[in-house]
Amino acid sequence: MAAKSRRTAAFATALGTTRAVYEALRRRTPGEPARWSRTNYAGRTLSLYAGPATTLGAAAGAAVAAVPAMPRRTRGAAALAVLAAGACGAYDDRAGAGDSRRGFRAHLTALRHGEVTSGAVKLFGVGAAALATGALMKERPVDRLLAGVVIAGGAHCVNLLDVRPGRACVGVLALGTPGLLRGGTAGALAAVPVGAAAAVVVDDLGERTMLGDAGAHALGAALGIAVVAGNGRAGLAIHALGAVAATAYGDRIGRSTTGRIGSSIHPCE
Repeated sequence: MAAKSRRTAAFATALGTTRAVYEALRRRTPGEPARWSRTNYAGRTLSLYAGPATTLGAAAGAAVAAVPAMPRRTRGAAALAVLAAGACGAYDDRAGAGDSRRGFRAHLTALRHGEVTSGAVKLFGVGAAALATGALMKERPVDRLLAGVVIAGGAHCVNLLDVRPGRACVGVLALGTPGLLRGGTAGALAAVPVGAAAAVVVDDLGERTMLGDAGAHALGAALGIAVVAGNGRAGLAIHALGAVAATAYGDRIGRSTTGRIGSSIHPCE
């Protein structure tokens, strides 16, 4: 399949799957409806449907983007990383909904005192999945480590953007769209988060749904994977430093805000 065709197929798959899952969840909500709703900063009730929808859509798009250009052992790496990031985020959406602690430091402090928070599970789960994916996508140890940092950093950075309706989706579109100009697998993988975010951005901006941790982490991981596919060691190092700096800054700012879901800010952790 030609590079342009794979890019188009990846975009269409991510967009179409995300929208189909989102509409299916709207028509028939699994379990108690209250488990799928949150109150945002303005007191409006939003659904969590965009989270699993974008996770599955991005995973499907990543699977299409990786075939057949990538080696067989790495073809499923991108999709698995997106699914893992989304699953860890979904766990925190559910288990950590009432936890007022914010930022990595708070969760790591709790861990040192013997308490395993949902935020800690998410932190280590996303990190492990990112490192495993980096190891599959790159050959040299240093490159593998940098790739893992970029993927995990992308997941956490997009999550930090999710402080107002639509901000994370718009951020993904802005960051991912330039990658569409790249050729080969990098361009096809860049189309994945762009397609998934495009499928729900209107509903997110309209305060009908939200990405939550699940969608934000999945889309961020997909962005990171596209960066890894299109960069060598120098590019990875630059992106890794940027991701670490942005995450550290966002973590510090996040600790200064109050509340979580249902408080004065849009859900973001």
